[in-house]
Amino acid sequence: MRRSIQGVVFSDLGRASAFMALEWVQQALQKSLEFKPYPATLNLRPDSLKDKHLWRMIRNEFPGVPLFSVDGGYCDARLYLLSVHNPSGGNQVSKGAALVPDVAGYPEDKIEIVAPFRLKEAFSVEDGDRLVLEFDG
Repeated sequence: MRRSIQGVVFSDLGRASAFMALEWVQQALQKSLEFKPYPATLNLRPDSLKDKHLWRMIRNEFPGVPLFSVDGGYCDARLYLLSVHNPSGGNQVSKGAALVPDVAGYPEDKIEIVAPFRLKEAFSVEDGDRLVLEFDG
């Protein structure tokens, strides 16, 4: 059963790029995702209460794909495989994954997307634009 969430693009602190640039992270992601990820994430917030509830359910009810830290300076994470759709851009589609760090206090309404390229450029989106995420499960 596919589950769809609409999210709003937003800029954040840019901390994910340091994590995404680590060689072991790139190798682990490539092995789990079967593509070489762009070394940064795209941030989305669920667009509605329904979308926020569905994102919480996905994170709580599905184990995701584990990403184990091999460097004591970083946390483990989980990946949730998905497709990213840009309905306002001719319905462009990319495979990707939501990356959820296993840290206390990580925002429940933040969805960090890993993809094979920089989604903001490829989809011509900016802060405030909406994308659709489709999860299997």
